[in-house]
Amino acid sequence: MSKITKIEAQKRTKDRVNIYIDESYAFSVSTELVYREGLRKDLEINEEKLKKVVKEDNIIKCKNTALRIVERSYKTEKEIIEKLFEKGYEKDEIDKTLEFLREYKFINDEAYTRMYVKDRAKTQGRGKIKYALMKKGVDQEDIESALETIDKDEEKEAALELARKRYLVISKRESDKYKLWNKLCRFLVGRGYDYSLVKEIVKEVVNVEELE
Repeated sequence: MSKITKIEAQKRTKDRVNIYIDESYAFSVSTELVYREGLRKDLEINEEKLKKVVKEDNIIKCKNTALRIVERSYKTEKEIIEKLFEKGYEKDEIDKTLEFLREYKFINDEAYTRMYVKDRAKTQGRGKIKYALMKKGVDQEDIESALETIDKDEEKEAALELARKRYLVISKRESDKYKLWNKLCRFLVGRGYDYSLVKEIVKEVVNVEELE
């Protein structure tokens, strides 16, 4: 059976130590794990125990990586999973990490969706918001529930403000009202607004009654 012959604190990373087995460097682990698993010099350790320690350390590292991710910006579960896979973590390590993040409320797709909709509704229509959330892996029911919170009058006012600003830009180089109509329509549809609302707004901004 192998024996731990040395436990050496790392110089650059204070919360990690190097483990030496039979006088040779074997691996590094967190200080937390050393105490939790009772690792010490002269401790005899078999291969099964070594694998368990390494796996537990990977889970700790995975959790710390996930915490750094959510500290930078709030993420959906799917986004966190993708980033952790990119870092090379295994599925079981990621699953344990997600359990930890859910338990301590670091991730909550439903709450994220409500915040996302509230923020994006200022400059985007329901269609674009919905598509973005679907790409982020949010549950369809959560998306629909959050979209229902958008006030229709506020949505129209936001679209109208966008259309007016865009009109000021394109009307400087385009005077044909048919072309202005088409360009504004494409712009607002591209922002995710429903076409019936787009027609109503563009008619008001371009004043196209005389063209009909």
